[in-house]
Amino acid sequence: MITAVQPLTDVQIWLRGNALEILLIVSGAILAARAVGWIGELTTGRIDANAQESDALVRSEAAKHRHALTQVVSWTIVVAIYVVAGILVAQRLGVPMSGLVAPAAVAGVALGFGAQRLVQDVLSGFFVITERQYGYGDVVRLSVPGTGAPVQGTVEDVTLRVTQLRTVNGEVVITPNGQIVQATNLSRDWARAVIDVPVPSSADVSTVTAILQDVGTTAYADEDLRPLLLDAPTVMGVESIEVDTLNIRIVARTLPGKQFEVGRQMRARIADALRIEGIFVAPTLNTDEPSGQS
Repeated sequence: MITAVQPLTDVQIWLRGNALEILLIVSGAILAARAVGWIGELTTGRIDANAQESDALVRSEAAKHRHALTQVVSWTIVVAIYVVAGILVAQRLGVPMSGLVAPAAVAGVALGFGAQRLVQDVLSGFFVITERQYGYGDVVRLSVPGTGAPVQGTVEDVTLRVTQLRTVNGEVVITPNGQIVQATNLSRDWARAVIDVPVPSSADVSTVTAILQDVGTTAYADEDLRPLLLDAPTVMGVESIEVDTLNIRIVARTLPGKQFEVGRQMRARIADALRIEGIFVAPTLNTDEPSGQS
């Protein structure tokens, strides 16, 4: 007895046709996004490896920019892949594209009002990257309204929407780019270590100045410290006068981001030199906020 073949139902036809295409589109989009992410990580890894293998003590501005640009391009391509995949899936589901024009316009207006912060973040991130305000590995200080003191740390990630910093305490601070009103780059081109040395008001200024000049000359000749310095430290003179102390300032121009290390070593050398000469400084030998200048 021959059994008649039953015709395919609409559901079976859809499953073998559009449903299969949707599955392939979604799978292809996921694989393509992962491939883009893998290529992006491989590229940034090579950039970091080249920076570490080079003889330079600090990462070049070009390397920082390439690292940030690679991350942004990868993120943009991934978003484009998923957007195209979503449109193709909608077509396979029978959603008329022409009928979405009016709802899309309304949604665009609503998104414009409701997602102003997001648009602001993306635009700000675009200008941060294109203008090379800062990049991966830079030491920056960011001012955000309503957060009190500015946050300072090393840039670990820059995207179109956020900037991620790692503070000296190991904390990760993620700041939307649109909320940053001022960005101070402490590791751009060169930096300066500024040290105010408090000495008793009874001390001879000429003697202290000579001691500090000798410390600067010795530091510049030191084979470990010399590579971090762009020129010999300079004694600027008396910066301020208090009731029982004089603050004498010495400054040193350093490689980008090295002002902190230079400041620590200079303070130790100054304290030892003054102690040998019988001049005891106050317990508050502070380094002013170092600044990087172009």
